[in-house]
Amino acid sequence: MANKLITQLGLPKWIANIFTARNIITAKDALSLTEFELMELLDVGLADVSRAVAHISEVVCPPCQTVLFLMEQRVRNESLAGHLPTRLKGLDEALSGGIPFGVLTELVGPAGIGKTQFCLKLSLLASLPANCGGLDGHVIFIDVESKFSSRRLIEIGVKSFPEIFHKKGMAQEMAGRILILRPTSLSEFTESLHQIKVSLLQQQVKLLIIDSMAALVLRENEGGYSGQQAFGWHVSFIKSLAEFSRIPVVVTNQVRSQIGDEAHKYSFQAAQNHLEKKADPATYDSHLVAALGINWAHAVTIRLVLEAKSGQRFIKLAKSPISPPLAFPFSITSSGIVLLSDDGMELKGPEINRIHCQGQNAFLNFHGERLQ
Repeated sequence: MANKLITQLGLPKWIANIFTARNIITAKDALSLTEFELMELLDVGLADVSRAVAHISEVVCPPCQTVLFLMEQRVRNESLAGHLPTRLKGLDEALSGGIPFGVLTELVGPAGIGKTQFCLKLSLLASLPANCGGLDGHVIFIDVESKFSSRRLIEIGVKSFPEIFHKKGMAQEMAGRILILRPTSLSEFTESLHQIKVSLLQQQVKLLIIDSMAALVLRENEGGYSGQQAFGWHVSFIKSLAEFSRIPVVVTNQVRSQIGDEAHKYSFQAAQNHLEKKADPATYDSHLVAALGINWAHAVTIRLVLEAKSGQRFIKLAKSPISPPLAFPFSITSSGIVLLSDDGMELKGPEINRIHCQGQNAFLNFHGERLQ
């Protein structure tokens, strides 16, 4: 609206002509000057200038909106955008329907916690016929670490949807809808992304999975500066793919260790924490955080953390614009991930971003190297 022409704003013709003659063409041009500057430039009295500015402001300024209106608008937009249900009731309710379309969803956790299992189940759900609750489309699965298992995929399908997979030829049809790519370098991954953009329209792709993003970046340059700099382009491109295609894009991420004072930005915080450590060393130890850094964290809209604590696995909804941080206990069965309770436990403070990995004795440091 700020670029709307002065002649289109309904001003009296005589003063609109003066604005145009003085090279004040748009509403932005007029509102960028003070009333006294306009008086001098237009050679018009203060009262006329004040009336003109008030009229321009009224026309181009957006109308006031109530919180209720914004909430209703958001609900409408979410219903139009769509979701991929995970079939995990508590998680789907927290996400207002499942994995949202058009944004990046991240799965982060230590090795062996269940990230790939989650991705396999999502692949099936996206390829299922629409009358069975699926998206009835194709899936592109970028398998960086060669962890994709067709045998496990079929097992999850048979156990989860026996009425579908026991039909003759149905297992082959579902598996045929999932395209596997295995880039071995960042340059190959770049080529794959350009090909994917075309495939999204031509092949009715309904889900894109990248498993795992961190492995690809660390393999290229061990997390060095040049690798991270190149990675910035990939983050932007993947995010634009999600927005352009309006499909769910799910990316897995690894973890790295964060020890002691590393988490503190200011020296006095580190000093204070050092005193706390000496006072009670049992309450202070290393923990895990998501890899790939803060820029990546800002790029994702939904962050799901998979962790193990006190002998129990949890899936945490750590980042979401529509839900408080919640944790759901889960187990992995022959049919995939199953929630043990649909009632999420609300999280507060450091527990939201901290990742527990009980039973794992090999962590990653900032450069992707293993610490024994």
